[in-house]
Amino acid sequence: MSPQLTPRINIAIDGPAGAGKSTVARMVARDMQYIYVDTGAMYRTVTLKAMEAGLSADEASRVTDLAESLDIRLLPGPEGQKVIADGEDVSSRIRSLEVNRQVSHFAKIEGVRNRMAELQRRMAKEKGVVMDGRDIGTHVLPDAELKVFLTASPRERALRRFKELGDNPGVTLEQLEKDIAERDRIDQEREIAPLVRAADARLVDSTGRSAEQVAGEIVKWGQEITGTISAEEK
Repeated sequence: MSPQLTPRINIAIDGPAGAGKSTVARMVARDMQYIYVDTGAMYRTVTLKAMEAGLSADEASRVTDLAESLDIRLLPGPEGQKVIADGEDVSSRIRSLEVNRQVSHFAKIEGVRNRMAELQRRMAKEKGVVMDGRDIGTHVLPDAELKVFLTASPRERALRRFKELGDNPGVTLEQLEKDIAERDRIDQEREIAPLVRAADARLVDSTGRSAEQVAGEIVKWGQEITGTISAEEK
């Protein structure tokens, strides 16, 4: 008699910019031995390549063509996930301040969203995926067994971004807070797959909480769903 395999689920983590989705999602994937899919990195890659090609977000058709021809790969590495675009490592360049400011404009293009959603669904087909973004639970993986909407106060989100930029951020904390508020507005008001909490998503506010605390809570929920947590641990 063959041993029973542990059931695997898909976990969708949505929320606004700077809420800590990527950090938390990586930890959850690590602890559950799942695959982490950074959808934000995929949209940033399209944005970077479009900007380098001299395209603006107003050129929706040309940007869509670029997105459809772009080979994006997310590879695990010792220092975190690597983002490869057409064979080139763009992991650091997609985190620039300029890409950060432009990504919401490119991400609202319908053709780009459709192409990225198609790739993301392929990655999740075999289950055992933790995917973070803004429309995962509502649009990309509406059947995900565990959905989380992760948020934090605008000030805290801006502070996290400020720290990520290092010693010479080139921008003030106040400007970052304004940028985040504007990005929230664009993400929430776009016609295609806007940022919204799925009806069955669990709300988690990470303000004043560590990424480890939030990830631990999500892992516990995942274990409860798959039946891999003991009664003593609940």
